[in-house]
Amino acid sequence: MGWVGVTHVRRHHEHYHRRGTGHLYQGRFKSFPVAEDDYFLTLWRYVQANPMRAKLVERAEQWRWCELWRRAHRSNDLVLSPWPVERPQNWTTLVNAGLSEEELRGVRDCVGRGRPLGPAHWVLATAARLRLDFTLRGPNRPRKTLNNQ
Repeated sequence: MGWVGVTHVRRHHEHYHRRGTGHLYQGRFKSFPVAEDDYFLTLWRYVQANPMRAKLVERAEQWRWCELWRRAHRSNDLVLSPWPVERPQNWTTLVNAGLSEEELRGVRDCVGRGRPLGPAHWVLATAARLRLDFTLRGPNRPRKTLNNQ
């Protein structure tokens, strides 16, 4: 993935006669464990509602480069893989309703830290099993105390 990204950026800058610096895509590919179906659906609602949150469209299905647009226009020409869960019948309505502040905060925390997404007990067990304990701590180094000098 790294080679593809770097090659694409270089060709883009060359084609548009740019100096060859700067990002085309911000951040890296995100990957973290997700507990169960409800959490997968929450995460996917977050992804598909991104254009709305960025105020690029009023409704998620208006974003030309998203699965909801393809479904609205009966264009299934680029389906990478089937969904691992059954999609709710009112999916477009759920995506357009957006996430609650709590859901949004939780997903953003997982995306930013690579932290598992799920119920607290599952997150702790999964982080321990996959050696992701560092994703559960805060971003700064722990303060020194008398016990850990």
